Amino acid sequence: MLDPCVFVIFGSTGHLSRTKLLPALYHLYVAGHLPKDFVILCVGRRPWNTDQWRKEVTGMLEERLGAKLDGSRLPGFLEQVRYFLGDIGDPQSFAALRNHLDTAAGLPPNYAFYLSLPPAEYKMVAQRLAANGLNEESSGWRRLVIEKPFGYDLEDAETLDHSLRRDYGEHQLFRIDHYLGKETVQNVFVFRFANLMLEPLWNRNYIDHVQITHCETAGIEDRAEFYDGAGALRDMIQSHLLQLLTLVAMEPPPTLDAESIRDEKVKVLKSIRPIPKGAVRAHAFRAQYGRGLVNGQQVVSYLEETGIPEHSTTETYAAVKLFLDNWRWRNVPFYLRTGKRMAGSHSYISIRFKHPPQQLFRATQIQEIAPNWLLLGIQPEQCIRAELQVREAGVGMRTRTTQLDASTGGVADYRLDAYEALLLDVIEGDHSQYLRSDEVNWAWRVVDPVLKVWAVERDYIPTYAAGSWGPGEANRLFETENQTWRNSLAAL
Repeated sequence: MLDPCVFVIFGSTGHLSRTKLLPALYHLYVAGHLPKDFVILCVGRRPWNTDQWRKEVTGMLEERLGAKLDGSRLPGFLEQVRYFLGDIGDPQSFAALRNHLDTAAGLPPNYAFYLSLPPAEYKMVAQRLAANGLNEESSGWRRLVIEKPFGYDLEDAETLDHSLRRDYGEHQLFRIDHYLGKETVQNVFVFRFANLMLEPLWNRNYIDHVQITHCETAGIEDRAEFYDGAGALRDMIQSHLLQLLTLVAMEPPPTLDAESIRDEKVKVLKSIRPIPKGAVRAHAFRAQYGRGLVNGQQVVSYLEETGIPEHSTTETYAAVKLFLDNWRWRNVPFYLRTGKRMAGSHSYISIRFKHPPQQLFRATQIQEIAPNWLLLGIQPEQCIRAELQVREAGVGMRTRTTQLDASTGGVADYRLDAYEALLLDVIEGDHSQYLRSDEVNWAWRVVDPVLKVWAVERDYIPTYAAGSWGPGEANRLFETENQTWRNSLAAL
């Protein structure tokens, strides 16, 4: 049975709260997953009261959910929503918050604090909560939820971690990466470890290489200030894509408890071969989108986006090649790629197997046997597919590619989306899908050498046309000529 708690949202009027957190909490309420006496306390500096805020929340949910909003259930959800007037820039607001939590009627003793705030404010808010005793667990549990990015680079991440761990135990910290809550990402774990038939093939003897891709047709939208200071490598590869790599490459944990799972993920990150400064060009490539056509519409270049400096060399496309120095994956390249203003919006993992050792069909009409692929679709299409070669009917020996599809999309009438699943884990106190401090540290160690080299190369950055699959020069990362980027889940 879940403990009753107060879910405190800092930055409750911001984009993340409006589009993800409040809709996710509403869905959890409708599905009956929230504990009894659950209270959502939204902290904001606008001069509203709870009644006014509930009207705002109603508008947010109507805009976000449309016809999916159940008007008969909405009043019950709104009864659990309260507003607290406070400014995180004012230390007195935290003393007032502590007093409110201690004295207001109907508030349970367990608190989860969600920092839906700019990363620069994480440390300050966490410290001010602790200064007012809101980290102490004498009367109930206290949990702090932090959104990525967890620091700007390795040094900054270590400073943030040191600050947080001075006031909070690791069991109180929930570093959220919403990718880990996606259905197919969680299904990777089951797919790998619940099916014995795959285990003999899941190693360097049979797998040629692995590709992990996240592409978007969208540009930077209204995130110019954040994005120009971060770039594609920090925004996607250091967090989301490296997490996917750990799930593909990890060893089976001894048990399904959070620490055992995270131990195995950290082992993967530790095994990634460091990229020397002199080898960055051979292992990483970056580029920036120029003008082009996206979905039939002419779009501007990155440098023409509102709020972007005239001579910015921030990458909107990044690709890296990584090797894992361990027994299972020695010399198998892992290619990670992300880009904005691409030809499609997809997230998927593509695992290519080696060719059969004997070219048995070389004296037939088959010119070349296509390799087998295992495809894990994450978004928007959720699927698990295997590509095999079969003989075409008719005279002669000809083959075609067929797909065995274990699609997970649409199987259940109701599924938790990423934020719903992860918020429920916070309430349950389950860290399995959250990042541990050493996990964050080792992920930064992987990309930090690349960031340092790119930081001094500020005179020029290659470009690619918006609406394309990125720069052709990125192909130089591949180890062999027959390796190329896979741009679709459809059969090749």
